[in-house]
Amino acid sequence: MQHLGYFIALGVTVIAELVIFYYIRKRSSKQNQLVTAFKLTMTCMMLWCIGLMIQILVINFISPNVAIYVDYFIYLPVVLTPVALFFIAYIFIKKHIEFKKWYLLFFIIPIITMLILWTNDFHHLFYEYYSVNTSETVFGPYFYVHSAYTYGLFAVDIIMLLITSIKNSSFLSKQSILIVLGTLVPIVVNVVCMAILNGNIYTTPISFIVTILFFGVAILRYNFLNVAPIALKRVVDQMSDSYLVLNQDYIISDCNKPFENIFHVKKNSLIGKDIFELNIAQKIVSNTSNFKDYMLKVQETDKIYKLEASLKDEERYFNIEISGIYEDNQCIGILILFKDITQHVIDMRTLERNQNTLLERERLASLGQMVGGIAHNLKTPIMSIAGAADGLEDLISEYDKSIDDPDVTKEDHHAIAQDMNSWVSKIRTYDSYMSDVITAVKGQAVNMNDDKPIVFTIKELLNRVNILMKHELKNALVTLNIEYKIDSSISLLGNINSLVQVINNLISNAIQAYNGKPNQTIDLIVDEKDNNIIISIVDYGSGIPKEVQDKLFTQMITTKGQNGTGLGLFMSYSTIKGHFKGNINFSSEVGKGTRFNIILPKK
Repeated sequence: MQHLGYFIALGVTVIAELVIFYYIRKRSSKQNQLVTAFKLTMTCMMLWCIGLMIQILVINFISPNVAIYVDYFIYLPVVLTPVALFFIAYIFIKKHIEFKKWYLLFFIIPIITMLILWTNDFHHLFYEYYSVNTSETVFGPYFYVHSAYTYGLFAVDIIMLLITSIKNSSFLSKQSILIVLGTLVPIVVNVVCMAILNGNIYTTPISFIVTILFFGVAILRYNFLNVAPIALKRVVDQMSDSYLVLNQDYIISDCNKPFENIFHVKKNSLIGKDIFELNIAQKIVSNTSNFKDYMLKVQETDKIYKLEASLKDEERYFNIEISGIYEDNQCIGILILFKDITQHVIDMRTLERNQNTLLERERLASLGQMVGGIAHNLKTPIMSIAGAADGLEDLISEYDKSIDDPDVTKEDHHAIAQDMNSWVSKIRTYDSYMSDVITAVKGQAVNMNDDKPIVFTIKELLNRVNILMKHELKNALVTLNIEYKIDSSISLLGNINSLVQVINNLISNAIQAYNGKPNQTIDLIVDEKDNNIIISIVDYGSGIPKEVQDKLFTQMITTKGQNGTGLGLFMSYSTIKGHFKGNINFSSEVGKGTRFNIILPKK
């Protein structure tokens, strides 16, 4: 059989093309334009090879003279192959295209070529003499127009692939190099055979076996048909954030270096794999079960879905963003961005620990202030009790001597007993006062962190305030005027110790607003409005600067320099909000004073 070797080689080429075609069809369950254009190119190549196999059969079993008419039909896939490859390159650039009328211009020369071929017997513009051996063929003038268009379009296709690859990646991607080389091989073979070696028409399509090999590696090894545009940018390897790029079937198309480092994987082991078949999702703690739902949603909307996660067995924390990659309103892939917030989480924990330390220092400072007040508040009654004891000792001694004294009358005995009773009464008064001080101090010192709510009256509240602030007010030569505009027996529900601490802090601030100026007053007014109890602390001191007022309850700010932490009002505001569901507001004018209002819902 003539040309048997070429027949077998063409058959092997067709089988290789069918294998690649089958793989593409099986792998890409969701069609995209790049896959469609590639399939069209593969179809043209297969039809070209099959046509030549038919031509060999015609030559051997019918007549060599009929071979030219088979060639007329073989040229249909021949003229369409460069056009199909152009659309591969164009879609590779655009990622998605809509039909435009100017696309039809690419088919003008192919249509003219086919018409001239089919009418070649009348004008011989394409072939003056036809032979399967190119050295014997005499070409007509139009053949060179057809060749210029075909080779020119091939050149444009290759240039487009090269430029796009460099633009997207700052270097030639392996996928693009393989596709370009696969395209160049048959072109080079065709030129060499026609111009130098005087080969035959079967050599070029047989060289498609090399083309298919390169295309196959580009598709199977480097996932050519699933590359999304964002995945081609080299700069992403310099990002601190890591990412994954998937196609519509959740197959991994690309990742960057930070992702490899964080998950301890190699890019080559991920490309082409289904993300849900890997253990990446299992490494991520929190909301991993929502991944697939989110990936389905982002293909239907351009919304970005966010979730927080951490890695198993590692102190790594992330904000994860899942979004679709869109081009001309068409989803061409999925981007999963991992924003590393590990340092932020660690910093927040450190800040929380530091804040707790500051809060504890503030409590200790308050406790120290109370201890100073206790020492003063208890010193006076203790000295008075000691004086009463001395007075009682004198009376006892006097009474003992009077027993045998005949001059002491019954009235004298009654007078001595009355004096003793007076001293005992004073001791009981001082004892009651000390008991109140101890009760107030115990509530503040022992139960500082006790959040248990109790029912208490306004009078009980302000008695504790008065006792605990008495020493500080006396030392500062400031008078506290308490004014009840409502019944002092009205009850409140909450943590009385916390509320005492808040009021005491506001009174201390009011004292400091006078900057040591003596003989001043602070008004503590209790009123009612809109079913709320209003406790107002009013001073007539220096006032609060405007720049401090704007930050007073939102930041730990102080006007006391190194002598203040800024926690007092910050804690007070938090206490009233959290423990009493109430509020604090204020009004202040520099040089005229400040009024703080504690607003508490009635029980």
